[in-house]
Amino acid sequence: MSDEMTLEERKVIYRARRGLKEIDVYFDPYVKQYYLTADPTEKALFAELVDQEDPDLLDWFMEVGEPPREELKAFILKLKKYVHG
Repeated sequence: MSDEMTLEERKVIYRARRGLKEIDVYFDPYVKQYYLTADPTEKALFAELVDQEDPDLLDWFMEVGEPPREELKAFILKLKKYVHG
C-alpha cells in the first residue's frame, strides 16, 4: 500500500478487515489489488459496503438476501468475479 493514502482510504481499509473468512475472501483481494486505484464512485461503493453489518454482508454474498441498492448488488458481483473469475 502507498504512503500517499488519504485518511478516508485508511479508514475504509481498516474497516474492511472483518475477521470473517466468508467476507474476507472477497474484501482482502480487492483491497490489495484494486481499491487504491479504483475511481471515486467505486471507492464510495466499497466504503458503503464495509459499513454494513456482517450478517447482512453474508446474506448478500451468499445470495440469500438482496442489498438495498442495485449498485451494491452489482459491486458484490464484481468482487465475486475478482475472486472466482
